[in-house]
Amino acid sequence: MSSLINRVAVVSGASSGIGKAIALGLAQEGARVCLVGRSLEKLHAVVECVPQFSKNMSVYQIDLGVDEDINALAVNIQQAFGGIDILIHSAGVIALGGIDQACIKDFDHQYRVNVRAAYLLTQVFLPTLKLRCGQIVYINSSAGLTARGGVGQYAATKHALKAIADSLREEVNANGVRVLSVYPGRTASPMQEAVYAAENKAYQPEELMQPEDIACVVINALNLPRTAEVTDINIRPMKKRLSAR
Repeated sequence: MSSLINRVAVVSGASSGIGKAIALGLAQEGARVCLVGRSLEKLHAVVECVPQFSKNMSVYQIDLGVDEDINALAVNIQQAFGGIDILIHSAGVIALGGIDQACIKDFDHQYRVNVRAAYLLTQVFLPTLKLRCGQIVYINSSAGLTARGGVGQYAATKHALKAIADSLREEVNANGVRVLSVYPGRTASPMQEAVYAAENKAYQPEELMQPEDIACVVINALNLPRTAEVTDINIRPMKKRLSAR
């Protein structure tokens, strides 16, 4: 029997890609899943993918770049569920460009969504996660470990996200909270399709990892007995390329 049955999980970036796959996987495990994203239409479409589990899923439309939206989300979920057990950070944005010419506004936007929003989202849910010995998962990127040319802004935000996760782990392990960072290589998703287009490369999603691959790994880690904690997972496509998610 899954240890995730009736656990309350919040998944950001749940409308597509890895976030969608994790949300669906958690619902199938019996968790009560709060899907968070900007598009209400896309969030409802995710729920419709598994009508037999729709009773386990709730949707919340917010803009992660707006502090008031994040604070309201925490209040609404606390009122609806009394707290959460799992927080999955899967939302993210990317903009390509060399440091000599990349737009500083793009850097600000990536920082706002990839770093600051994840930090605040963690902060507002941390009291209840401590009370319930919860679990936090940061979907990072291979760029969060090794920065390559042309993705300096994005890599900087992902390195920062790693620092937040590592520091948080030191702070909350004593409260029984587990913190996992996942560093995928290129994974078939709308974001990755846009990256390929920006690079003028042919997009062949069948050659990449699938979002369900990442979801499987994450759910396995969440289901581990509480005597163990997985801290970092690096996962790459079988067909290797010099690339980042």
